[in-house]
Amino acid sequence: MPNILRQLEEKRAAARLGGGKKRIEQQHAKGKLTARERLDVLFDPGSFEEWDMFVEHRSHDFGIDETKIPGDGVVTGHGTVNGRLVFAFSQDFTVFGGALSEAHAEKICKIMDKAMLVGAPLVGLNDSGGARIQEGVASLAGYAEVFQRNVDASGVVPQISAVMGPCAGGAVYSPAMTDFIFMVKDSSYMFVTGPDVVKTVTHENVTHEELGGALTHSSKSGVADCAFDNDVETLLQLRRLLDFLPSSNRAKAPTKRTADPADRAEPSLDTLVPANANQPYDMHELIQKVVDEGDFFEIGPAFARNIIVGFARMDGATVGIVANQPLVLAGCLDIDSSRKAARFVRFCDCFDIPIVTFVDVPGFLPGTAQEYGAIIKHGAKLLFAYAEATVPKVTVITRKAYGGAYDVMSSKHIRGDVNYAWPSAEIAVMGPKGAVEIIFRSDIGDEKKIAARTEEYRDKFANPFVAGARGFVDDVIAPRDTRARICRSLAMLRDKKLENPRKKHDNIPL
Repeated sequence: MPNILRQLEEKRAAARLGGGKKRIEQQHAKGKLTARERLDVLFDPGSFEEWDMFVEHRSHDFGIDETKIPGDGVVTGHGTVNGRLVFAFSQDFTVFGGALSEAHAEKICKIMDKAMLVGAPLVGLNDSGGARIQEGVASLAGYAEVFQRNVDASGVVPQISAVMGPCAGGAVYSPAMTDFIFMVKDSSYMFVTGPDVVKTVTHENVTHEELGGALTHSSKSGVADCAFDNDVETLLQLRRLLDFLPSSNRAKAPTKRTADPADRAEPSLDTLVPANANQPYDMHELIQKVVDEGDFFEIGPAFARNIIVGFARMDGATVGIVANQPLVLAGCLDIDSSRKAARFVRFCDCFDIPIVTFVDVPGFLPGTAQEYGAIIKHGAKLLFAYAEATVPKVTVITRKAYGGAYDVMSSKHIRGDVNYAWPSAEIAVMGPKGAVEIIFRSDIGDEKKIAARTEEYRDKFANPFVAGARGFVDDVIAPRDTRARICRSLAMLRDKKLENPRKKHDNIPL
């Protein structure tokens, strides 16, 4: 027995060493942690249980059979994050550049299957050169097996990807199908084809970072949700995100005791909206003043900044926040903001997370770029997402709610459960001046008449009371009472049950 135990420890030590000390040093020299070091940061101390430590590849071509390293380039297993079960895989760039083989893929698929079976989140730490070329189609088949499980797990367990190194070619599609993607600045990148291929085909000169770096994808393409400075910060923020989410679609999101009273008044909100309807204000201030202890985890803060989405807690329970941002494009909805918010709303609905919506939207962004880019289809995605959502939905209109954008932003007409308006709310087809210039076109040029008509239109329509008279808003509330009214509404809606018509699945306008 002592000899066998010694052999066991020797094999474990070989597996833990990965590609060897030299390659580990190279990883550190790039400012990157190793696969196992990343898992040590992600999981609670001492909680990680590794599976398939001794798995090796089964290939023989091109001399690869002469090099076999236990684990085959990926560390898999489960542990706890803030005391809750989570499954994870962490690709090891020191072993074959983290390239995916058939055996490597089988290890990932095993934990994906188990995560779905027991109902636990799945985290993928990606750092890979792509498919293992020596294995040919077997490695491609491995990727497809992972892709299928990403699809099967969608809406069943939360899936989070952290891209912490290269992720190129077909490898990008697994993270792309997960719920959230984090990237590390200056050390991670994602693209379908690399700079060399781009130069050959389109004659563009572009760097890895410009083509698919963390800043590119978190601010321009929207592929990544967040970009952080280093591996440790990325993993700590991933832990924070997991703390807001349920373990699966069979579980409720964790609640957190708070000393922040649910009925807390916030008098400063009474002066948040400027008297001048064209003057912007920061919607972040409203969000941070109404959620528990000002704790808000924003998703996609650098992309489509005219809309804000993220997670917070109200009276200890997780909520999803969606809010127009008047500081950017006056809060208009455009292609990018519609896509961003629609995906977030659908995630919340998948996992039974109530949605709180703050509305200040003058409409959809006009222009040929938007129309040619299919704003009609993309705007319909957000409308569709809100309309199909069956979770509790609480809406607060702070100022402008014009035209079709009013309907889209969780209005009463698409099954908003509780809809409030501040006294400063303007609910109308369009702004008073634009409306008057259409209705009374013959008066254009007569400034006195136009001014009088504008004031008349504002009195009749650009206020919350006409909508209130029709029951389209449930109450006009003092801004200072916003937190208390939302918390009370969410408590009332806690046991809400609503089912959509039976169908195989819907056909969202993609």
